[in-house]
Amino acid sequence: MAGCHPIPYDRPATFIMTAPVTVADIRKSFLDFFASKGHTVVASSPLVPGNDPTLMFTNSGMVQFKDVFLGTDKRSYNRATSVQACLRAGGKHNDLENVGYTARHHTFFEMLGNWSFGDYFKRESLKWGWELLTEVYKLPKDKLLATVYIDDDEAYDIWTQEIGLPPERVIRIGDNKGGKYKSDNFWMMADTGPCGPCSEIFYDHGPHIPGGPPGSPDEDGDRFIEIWNHVFMQFDMKEDGSIVKLPAPCVDTGMGLERLAAILQHVHSNYEIDLFDKLIKAAALETGCADLANPSLKVIADHIRATSFLIADGVIPSNEGRGYVQRRIVRRAIRHGYKLGRKTPFFHKLVPDLVALMGDAYPNLAANAQRIADVLKAEEERFYETLANGMDILDAALAGGEKVLPGEVAFKLHDTYGFPLDLTNDVCRERGVTVDEAGFNAAMEKQKAQARAAGKFKMDKALEYTGAGNTFTGYDSLQENAQVVALYVDGTPVTTLQAGQDGVVVLDTTPFYAESGGQVGDQGALSTASARFDVADTQKIKADVFGHHGTLAQGTLAVGDRVNAAVDTAVRAATVRNHSATHLMHKALREVLGDHVQQKGSLVNAERTRFDFAHNAPVTDEQVRRIEAIVNAEILANAATQARLMDIEAAQKTGAMMLFGEKYGDTVRVLDIGSSRELCGGTHVKATGDIGLFKVVAESGVAAGVRRIEAVTGLNALAYLQQLETTVDEAAGALKAPAAELTGRIAQVQEQVKTLEKEVAALKGKLASSQGDELVNQAVDVKGLKVLAARLDGADAKTLRDTLDQLKNKLKSAAIVLAAVDGGKVQLAAGVTADSVGKVKAGELVNFVAQQVGGKGGGKPDMAMAGGTDAAGLPQALASVPGWVAERV
Repeated sequence: MAGCHPIPYDRPATFIMTAPVTVADIRKSFLDFFASKGHTVVASSPLVPGNDPTLMFTNSGMVQFKDVFLGTDKRSYNRATSVQACLRAGGKHNDLENVGYTARHHTFFEMLGNWSFGDYFKRESLKWGWELLTEVYKLPKDKLLATVYIDDDEAYDIWTQEIGLPPERVIRIGDNKGGKYKSDNFWMMADTGPCGPCSEIFYDHGPHIPGGPPGSPDEDGDRFIEIWNHVFMQFDMKEDGSIVKLPAPCVDTGMGLERLAAILQHVHSNYEIDLFDKLIKAAALETGCADLANPSLKVIADHIRATSFLIADGVIPSNEGRGYVQRRIVRRAIRHGYKLGRKTPFFHKLVPDLVALMGDAYPNLAANAQRIADVLKAEEERFYETLANGMDILDAALAGGEKVLPGEVAFKLHDTYGFPLDLTNDVCRERGVTVDEAGFNAAMEKQKAQARAAGKFKMDKALEYTGAGNTFTGYDSLQENAQVVALYVDGTPVTTLQAGQDGVVVLDTTPFYAESGGQVGDQGALSTASARFDVADTQKIKADVFGHHGTLAQGTLAVGDRVNAAVDTAVRAATVRNHSATHLMHKALREVLGDHVQQKGSLVNAERTRFDFAHNAPVTDEQVRRIEAIVNAEILANAATQARLMDIEAAQKTGAMMLFGEKYGDTVRVLDIGSSRELCGGTHVKATGDIGLFKVVAESGVAAGVRRIEAVTGLNALAYLQQLETTVDEAAGALKAPAAELTGRIAQVQEQVKTLEKEVAALKGKLASSQGDELVNQAVDVKGLKVLAARLDGADAKTLRDTLDQLKNKLKSAAIVLAAVDGGKVQLAAGVTADSVGKVKAGELVNFVAQQVGGKGGGKPDMAMAGGTDAAGLPQALASVPGWVAERV
């Protein structure tokens, strides 16, 4: 994971701050300052935390150091500093709906931080903080004040006696969230574990800004703004609520870069700082909005940062998880552009402006600039297709002046038009309307319940297993003597299984691989002298407990029985060929398409490998051939596969590919297959040559920015090629041409078909003309309008339209319905001459007739089409046309 190791950095000898202070200046000077204090400069970690499944996004600088604070990781340094990219737009920490409406809320922001891992503590932290703010950034001392936890006398004395901050500007903050240690100035990582008091530094914007100091009734105003929080982790919170001192206290600080920049650049709003000023002007240029104070421009400027950094870190728009949050942010930006009058894609055009401003500080952003623009453009094009329709529905729902939007409407916008709830809330808030979120949630839950009812599950409920873990021997052996330690039927523990019963068997030792990492579970059999349990699948009950799902084919099986556990060797061999080929294919994809390729899902079974990956364009035939050539060259090299167990940090140093966002334990399995090196716990071939042959059989898109490749190996690849050969031979035989000449023969046949189609069209045209002449005389006069309703059997849709045009020209002022019946299906066409569309609409006329023959239709006032399924009703339907027209003229 990026950011886990120090980055090269030259420590400065002095600090020189010159006005105006840019955001880039502030970043550099902050790191310079703490590097001079012996801190290791650490790169910003990805927005998706790789070491914390409890977080959706990295929301603070300390996230990448969480394991260090918990004592499960140790670094080569005990002082660190960084500028961390952060996101608060999903889960517990969500500022999305406030963006654009306040001066300081963002989805994406940068956090300046410094850390001590059992090294320095409060005195150094607070004194260095004061030194940086007052001597480097030159903030007026009388504009700063601090808070401390109510019982933290040590921090209070450091501020008042050593730093010299007047006591009236050091505020003690007590328990304000209900109960001891429930305070804004007492930080807790969780309900238990490391915790400690905080000291926050505030800046006073002056009495002309409403608001009071922290701890006062008016503290939510904008006059006093928190800029830097110093957290002192000095206690361990126990389950009973007591605390004990940590043996090595730590420091964790965080300061918002945007807030600090606003102060140093003498502006009140974060959106007035130099970085946002440039992004807002770029957004104004792309949207054509001349009002630079328009809140929509702030939203767009904020969201281009969040979405671009997310894409650079591998998160693309989708309908679930992090991808759904990404989609919400992108679509919110698009909607604000639409509100400003931009009806075509524009958002992606801001990427070069962002890269120019932040690419130097974040090289990964610059390296992925084109891909970011491509992904955003694709999402824009996707959303613009439905945005106008969605807005029309929303406008119609609010047209009557309602103050509450029904939850059903909000859900329809979400489900049908891709309007996230917060986007609908956004629109409604602008119009003084609230959304019935309870109704929305009810509609959502109803849909989920229906989906659950339609789904199929292996089990009715989770298995409650409390025994010891089993030993897995399947890397080296496909057969094992084992003991049955648990049995389940319909999720309930039992002591025996009878012949014919479906169940789950747990063994103390097993060679069966349980489904994991995209590889399906093993099949095979568990046998005794008198019983055989056929294993159809193997699934994990717990991380180290495998459940063998299947049916007892014969005999009786009881807890405690010894069994011969034998994996189906043919199925396992085919599966491992596909799994090993997947690793080689993953590497080949990155080589051919680019390093942005990241795995988004996989399924490996005995038939084929299916691999989903991040890429925003179809893989061309030429690229597929290159991928196949690379993989097959690795197979021919017949390199031995090597698997090594090592700690996660050592694995990272080997350069092993780690799956994006995956949670890894302390010990991992590093797998070398050919030139591929990945972390993987699956089963694999002994040497690449065992794969035999690799062939891509399908390539498709499965979501915006996600492609899927399917491939076969070994005997399956041979069977695939043989089937292709059979198909070619059959096609050659049907066309009476050698297989080598098949392409030319197909082209010849296609030309013949085109010629025949032209001849048929010409004949149909002549038929329509001749029939049209005959039909003219069947028209009846209805109040001065010629009305014709007739059958034209044997005609297709084009012939019906052509005949209509001819009849309109001949009848001059007319309303016409023509019908054709083919295989019991009715085809209808209606036409009205230009001088009569004010009286009769073709769409209404054709729909009137269609309803009588089991169909419906519509179209333009002068021309409309429809279909029906009840040919028997056609005579009466056509006979009713003159009467219908008479009522309207």
